[in-house]
Amino acid sequence: MADFILDVLIQGLAYGFLALGVYITYKVLDYADLSVEGSFPMGAAIAAMCIINGWNPFLTLIVSFIGGLLAGCVTGLLHVMFKISSLLSGILVMTGMYSINLIITAEKSNLPIFNYDTIFTIGTKLAKQIDGELGIWLAKLYPVFLLLILVLLAKFLLDWFLNTKLGFMLRITGDNPQLVASLGQNIGLIKIIGLAISNGYAALSGAVVCQVLKYFDMQLKDGIIVLGLASVILGISVFGKSKHLKSTSVVILGAIVYRLTIAVALKFGLPAYYLKLIMAVIFILALISNNGVFTKWLPKGGKE
Repeated sequence: MADFILDVLIQGLAYGFLALGVYITYKVLDYADLSVEGSFPMGAAIAAMCIINGWNPFLTLIVSFIGGLLAGCVTGLLHVMFKISSLLSGILVMTGMYSINLIITAEKSNLPIFNYDTIFTIGTKLAKQIDGELGIWLAKLYPVFLLLILVLLAKFLLDWFLNTKLGFMLRITGDNPQLVASLGQNIGLIKIIGLAISNGYAALSGAVVCQVLKYFDMQLKDGIIVLGLASVILGISVFGKSKHLKSTSVVILGAIVYRLTIAVALKFGLPAYYLKLIMAVIFILALISNNGVFTKWLPKGGKE
């Protein structure tokens, strides 16, 4: 049971970066961006290639993030400069990223990194130096603690950015773009910045997930946008009413809850090919819950 919980936490935290990225476009910008389904595997591809070529695994996270920034900028430019709709610009970038990812990986659709150092290797090496049960638990807990530190760092940086003048304009752009224009701000530039940061976080998530799984595969992109959106909506539906949690914390918890539901479903013996159906059902339930449909069926209580 302990191993099951640790696996859920590791994967949930790894996808927490993706949830933060999707939160920027879906909740802050109110923008339908599908390009994260291309930037996520791009981050994984960059990380895998850099690791194979001897790069420091922590440095690969930064490089992957920069790659995601560039992908987001392309989406933003297509939408802002060439007046392509938000949905179509994301689809175009997502489609083009498939070929770009193969170029990054030298036309290889699968890259195993089992025999290379990752961001989790330090914990494994430390655990080997400690005998007994303590060493075993150190090896198991190290990935959770490391990912918790990294995802909290990403969260606090995003919180800080959203509280800056530019971040404030980003939030207003999603709610009231006319107000931003009346203030003399460039709405297009603000959208491009928001999309760049969103895809940067998605690529960062891909780089982390690649090192958790110890391989890159082109199929990593499948269902990523659903996973990200479901994490955001689940987090808001389940934890959104808490006065002590910021929205960025809520979506990270949503990613953990999402991975938990997937893991529980598979643990009950459902075949792996049911995974897409499970993802779709969870997403539908999250949307229904977020729309307040379930509350109509609940008994009405008295006023507090």
